[in-house]
Amino acid sequence: MTPWVKRLIIANVGVFFLQTVGDRTIAYFLSQLVLVPSQVLTHPWTVVTYMFLHGSITHILFNMLGLFWFGPRVEERLGSRRFITLYFISGIAGALLSLVFAQRAAVIGASGALFGVMLAFAMFWPEVQILFMFFLPVPARVAVIIMVAMSLWSGAQGSRGGVADFAHLGGFVGGYLYLKWLERRAGIKKFRAKTVAPVAKDVLGNWKRVDPQRVHEVNRDEVNRILDKISAKGLASLTAEERLFLSNFVPPDDRVPPPT
Repeated sequence: MTPWVKRLIIANVGVFFLQTVGDRTIAYFLSQLVLVPSQVLTHPWTVVTYMFLHGSITHILFNMLGLFWFGPRVEERLGSRRFITLYFISGIAGALLSLVFAQRAAVIGASGALFGVMLAFAMFWPEVQILFMFFLPVPARVAVIIMVAMSLWSGAQGSRGGVADFAHLGGFVGGYLYLKWLERRAGIKKFRAKTVAPVAKDVLGNWKRVDPQRVHEVNRDEVNRILDKISAKGLASLTAEERLFLSNFVPPDDRVPPPT
């Protein structure tokens, strides 16, 4: 795991542990961290602290699994400082949108922040196949579109089962605006240069030796897509992002391809 992904998971799990085993004093302290729209003026810190509280074991499990799956690649791509900024901006945006559209219900959970990270993943690797709802393989960009549509529909219906749909939507909005701000501030070419490590020209020389069957199934479809692109258009047709991704699976000279 990357540095901030590890710290965030530890922090969230630690707070959840206190939620489940804490005494009355700890319970009272944690209650002051919940985002309650009617109390936000007297408890402004809750637009940040609500992200570290969860309502059940499944709630924190799904959020931490999502952070574990998507977070490391996004942090490696953006760098740790930009990643943690993305995380908190997305979470705060989720809190603010909840204040506007869900003024009565208390809000907790890292979903808003996580959805910003997921959006970044989909923007950087739109064609990577992910298991939506753990069983339906779809491109990352399609998964984000489906989640936005579901959150909009559910939010318009008054939200389903206490799910903070507007926090999810706020996370998407906050993450998108931050990433676009980075692009505009640095310029698209400079932004890509800072967020995509250069790949030496000779690194991809052995691309024909890439064995998709030895690649983990999470990455296999994207590897196959890039290999097909090389076969059809040549190595020069790859983007910087695709070159970086494929370089992780090209075996060194005179070595057996390692399992990935």
